[in-house]
Amino acid sequence: MRKGFLAIFFLVCSLSLTAQQALNNDAIIKMVKAGLSEDLIVTTVNSQAGTYDTSTDGLIALKGAGVSDKVVGAMVAKAAAPATPPPTAAPAGTGRPAGIDDVGVYYQDKSGAWVNLEPEIVNFKTGGVLKSIATNGIVKGDINGHIPGAHAKQVLTFPIVLAVYVPEGVDIAEYQLLRLRQNSNNREFRSTTGGVFHASGGAQRDAIQYQSSKIAPRVYKIVLDQAVGKGEYGLMPPGSYTSSNMASGGKIYTVSIPE
Repeated sequence: MRKGFLAIFFLVCSLSLTAQQALNNDAIIKMVKAGLSEDLIVTTVNSQAGTYDTSTDGLIALKGAGVSDKVVGAMVAKAAAPATPPPTAAPAGTGRPAGIDDVGVYYQDKSGAWVNLEPEIVNFKTGGVLKSIATNGIVKGDINGHIPGAHAKQVLTFPIVLAVYVPEGVDIAEYQLLRLRQNSNNREFRSTTGGVFHASGGAQRDAIQYQSSKIAPRVYKIVLDQAVGKGEYGLMPPGSYTSSNMASGGKIYTVSIPE
C-alpha cells in the first residue's frame, strides 16, 4: 500500500513540474499504471491542455496499456474539440453578436455572453451493423449514433438559448435536434442520412421539432424551454454522417438538462 501511495506522489510531482506542457498518451498511461482512478484521469484530460495520438495505432497502444474506454473517449473528444476562444467583438459590418466569430454552436450564459459549445465525437453505424451490439430495438436501414459517456459535459438549465453559426450555403433546417437515449455508459439516437426523418418508424422517435430565428447573417437562435423536458440532447450538423455502408464518425453538439 505504501509503495502505491509513493508511486502516485511521485507521479503527481512529475506532472506538476510539467504543468505547462500539454498532456499526451504517455502521460495518460503513466497515470493508469500508477493506479489513479478512471474519474480522476478523465477530469484531468477535460481540464488540462493535451496533445493526443488518436490514430488507429495510438488507440491500440492505449488499449494494450490498460487505458479504459471511458478515458480513451475523453482523449478522443479533447483531441477533436477546437479550443474555446475568448469572447471578442464581432468584426465591423458582420452584425454577429460578440463572441460568435466562427462556424459552430454557442450557448448564452447567465451573464448574456455567448460561449462556444464544444462538440462530442459520435460514432455512426447502419442499422444492420449496429443491431447486434446496440439496444432499444434499432431498425435496419436507419442510421444510429453512439456517444461515449452517459452525460454531456455541458450542463444547462432552462431556458437554454443556443446560437448556430452555419457554414456558407447551409440552412439551419439541415441541423437535427435529437433526444438522446441514455444507457449506463453511453448515449444513443436513431437518425437518417440527409436530415429527413421517416414519416413512420423509429427514426422519428428521437427527432425534436424546433423553431429558429435569424439574428445575424448565417446565425440562428434556438430556444429550448421546459416543454422539451429534461434529459440529454444533441444538435447534429449536416454532413456528420458520411458513409452508408460501414461505421463512420462525426460530431454532435450536446447538452445535459439535469433532473
